[in-house]
Amino acid sequence: MASIFPTVGSCYKDTTTQQTFEVVAVDEANGAIEIQYNNGDIDEFELESWGLMSIIPVAATDDANAGYSSSYEDNWESDPAYINNGFNSPLEMIEADSFTGFDDYI
Repeated sequence: MASIFPTVGSCYKDTTTQQTFEVVAVDEANGAIEIQYNNGDIDEFELESWGLMSIIPVAATDDANAGYSSSYEDNWESDPAYINNGFNSPLEMIEADSFTGFDDYI
């Protein structure tokens, strides 16, 4: 039985299903708790069913982006196709306007 109140941003593990999830929202007015599993799936529990669950608090996952199907290792900047080396940059194509100022007459 869960004797702890769910805290937004905290991670828990359901010992019955062995699934780890993070609490993303608690709506006390409607009696709902929204959670997100590590694979990105979102679910909702009622406060009454939370009290019947067998859960324990756990540390957050190592990869905070795991639920969004991305990872720190998925770095698009390391791909040579996406490296911007300055060629064909729109800023490189801007030509300076000529302006005759007072300094030109000195």
